[in-house]
Amino acid sequence: MEWTNLILEKLERWGQAAIKMLPNLALAVLVFTVFYLLAKLAKTLIYRLSCRLSHKQAISNLLAGVGWFIVFAIGLFTSLEILKLDKAVSSLLAGAGIIGLALGFAFQDLTSNFISGIYITFRKPFDVGHVIETNGFTGSVENIQFRSTTMRTFDGLHLIIPNKDIFQKPLINHSLTTERKIELHFTVPFNKEPAPVLDDIVQTLRNIVKKERQSGVRKAPEVFFENIEGNNLKLMVSLWISNSKDNSFNQARHRLITQVLDALRQKQLLP
Repeated sequence: MEWTNLILEKLERWGQAAIKMLPNLALAVLVFTVFYLLAKLAKTLIYRLSCRLSHKQAISNLLAGVGWFIVFAIGLFTSLEILKLDKAVSSLLAGAGIIGLALGFAFQDLTSNFISGIYITFRKPFDVGHVIETNGFTGSVENIQFRSTTMRTFDGLHLIIPNKDIFQKPLINHSLTTERKIELHFTVPFNKEPAPVLDDIVQTLRNIVKKERQSGVRKAPEVFFENIEGNNLKLMVSLWISNSKDNSFNQARHRLITQVLDALRQKQLLP
């Protein structure tokens, strides 16, 4: 029958085309296999090299994955080119672009966090173990990932902050601050002759501040008058301390306040 002959002729042409494509198919499979093995080798080598250079597992995994994808994509497109599937290659590239654009809009927050994580990992504004203050939270950094950063606050809370929020907002790294300034403001009443009382107060405060000053801090402590309101004198005491320990600021401020109050009470300047 006529339709049977048409089917047989079609199958025959397909068979002839398949036979003609056998050398190209074999070469394409060989090329794809070689590039696949090269991709695995490149992934292993890049991972080992990046581990030696950065000592960051996250960076090593990222670079190794990118290297594997590049070599694998080259092998895939080269194999399709050998098979003369130019239209398939163009369709794949166009489809990848459209899919990438759609995913970019759908997961823009995830993409922003990922890019911010890469910036944090490479530029290192802070590291694991540093005490940082950001987004209204203060704590010690426990883990840095590409999507988020994990912190442990001083009251023991386990906090996970998206990297985008850390990247876009101000960040204070207390661990990189070698010296820190303490400022205390006092209101002291005086009913006697102002000059002797003021000199006595200033000398007392300066002696306390000098004794409290820690070694390694080059900046001198200071005492300033801020204002006079009726029979009350307002003073500001400033002291620079070493910030080598996590809780050194709170401890030094506590000691300084206690010593100043005791000294002022001994001179009967405070009740």
